[in-house]
Amino acid sequence: MVTNMETDPFNVSMRKFLKQVGVTSQQAIEKAVEQKGLKGRGKLIVKAVITSEAAGLSHVVEGEIDLG
Repeated sequence: MVTNMETDPFNVSMRKFLKQVGVTSQQAIEKAVEQKGLKGRGKLIVKAVITSEAAGLSHVVEGEIDLG
């Protein structure tokens, strides 16, 4: 039996996790920017860290968000 990416449980589960990370992270950033009144004040430096002890994973993504 051949499984493609849409039906492979690993890929389906990973996509679900990454969607959750993206949506919840965006909400958290928007809330923090609003609470601190940062909109229109340059750039916001951000860092995302994904870890998994079982996989020996420590992945860091750093960037900046233009606050307009």
